[in-house]
Amino acid sequence: MSAQILDGKRLAAALRQQIKKEVDDLRKTRGLVPGLAVLLVGDDPASQSYVRGKEKASAEVGIHSVVEHLPGDLAEEVLLEKIDRYNSDPAIHGILVQLPLPGHISQDRVIHRISPEKDVDGFHPWNVGRLYSDGEGFIPCTPAGILEMVHRTGVDVAGRHAVVVGRSRIVGRPVAQLLLRENATVTICHSKTRDLPGLTRQADILVAAVGRPRLITADMVKPGAVVIDVGVNRVDGRLVGDVDFEPVAEVAGWITPVPGGVGPMTITMLLSNTLWSAKRTGK
Repeated sequence: MSAQILDGKRLAAALRQQIKKEVDDLRKTRGLVPGLAVLLVGDDPASQSYVRGKEKASAEVGIHSVVEHLPGDLAEEVLLEKIDRYNSDPAIHGILVQLPLPGHISQDRVIHRISPEKDVDGFHPWNVGRLYSDGEGFIPCTPAGILEMVHRTGVDVAGRHAVVVGRSRIVGRPVAQLLLRENATVTICHSKTRDLPGLTRQADILVAAVGRPRLITADMVKPGAVVIDVGVNRVDGRLVGDVDFEPVAEVAGWITPVPGGVGPMTITMLLSNTLWSAKRTGK
């Protein structure tokens, strides 16, 4: 294996130590404890697991978290009213509604209802607009974690060709914009892209975020490239990424594993956004 492993667990642990120190300093100097409200509607096992991880991580760094487990048949208006309550609560600096939501609840209405000043997921149109206009706002957690991992390679993003496979609003598009902001030349690929291997082979930085197990094979990767695997797929009881890890690791310069790569960074960036929100509001 020639690639260096980008260990998300180790990097996340180091960043969380820094976040914990800043949370402690904020409490001592300003009497302020960052607060995060998490709303989970229904009993989806994956969502429950994610929420438990967020709750545990918040406790580790000293962030006050409030988690509401709500029934799957909850009326949309009741959920919106709960969001309103947290919007007006000065002890809460971040609000997160775990996705996906049950079919009878409009995801857009819910996201739009969260105050942009507390939208630590970075999904509100106001924060999306700030991202695309190079303004200051919340950056979605997974793209922020991806960029942090790219930085840790020491590779200068400016002037590099970055290829993002996947165009979702949650990962593909925002990570492409973040790379563009750092002066990469960015290509976004998707299900209608012609000659995907021809494009990925040009990538100095390759981000795979489509949810198709082992889509990216060794012959699709430029030697020495930074390969970031965002995919989480269950195959024969095992979690695998969108990248065929072992063969690609023989070609790439850096690569993230699944699990243990981007996942731990996503929750860490959520903690970072909540801390930043508390610092910004001062309440």
